[in-house]
Amino acid sequence: MINLQNKVVVLTGAGGGIGRAAAEKLAQNGMKIVLFGGNNRENLKATASIVEKYSSCLVLPGDLTDLEFIRKGVEEVIRTFGQIDILINNAGMAANTSFEEVRVEDFDKIMAINVRVPFYLTQQAIPFLKKSGSATIINIASVVAHAGYPLQSAYTASKHALLGLTKSIAREYYQDGIRVHAICPGGVYTDMVKVSRPDLTPEGMIMPEEIADIIWFFLSNRGNAVIDEIIVHRVNKEPFLV
Repeated sequence: MINLQNKVVVLTGAGGGIGRAAAEKLAQNGMKIVLFGGNNRENLKATASIVEKYSSCLVLPGDLTDLEFIRKGVEEVIRTFGQIDILINNAGMAANTSFEEVRVEDFDKIMAINVRVPFYLTQQAIPFLKKSGSATIINIASVVAHAGYPLQSAYTASKHALLGLTKSIAREYYQDGIRVHAICPGGVYTDMVKVSRPDLTPEGMIMPEEIADIIWFFLSNRGNAVIDEIIVHRVNKEPFLV
């Protein structure tokens, strides 16, 4: 296990669920956390209060679909901490809608959050990641990146795209010492699932803390053996939104 004390983590989608669990887990291990983007300031504040029990925290609320916000946000991270070591693209948006009822504007918004945001944020972070001896990018994809599920056409398309992006930049930046991974969970009990599938209960589902443990495994077990992705199934493999 490598020493990750004081490494700087830029994390999107940190207002709850996987993002909050990951922020807490990494802070407990001495890493500095940047809660990057998101417009629910109360949720971000709640996550920050957890992180600050263990480590330093920078909160940068804002619209992730605004490319200027992303650019300025990265600049603020560098002004504050002087480095970026880990980028976790976790922010996501889902829809549980029949294909014929998906509006173009909803499709565009899902693709913007799930694909364009990690694409552009990664572009902005790469120059600083190249300077880190433990540079890692983790993209939170989904089991739907490997299958086509009914009522999830736009979401599935976006996660296929994110997985393809992950594979491409993993090969492109391997020689620069940047490790790029995808985690493809199915059935994580998050706020997004509670809204999109109110019929589901936590029993038999993956909890956000379990995904946080996998993130920590990726970061702390950096070696010559590279794991491209981990697919995480729930006990009952019924397909539904992450």
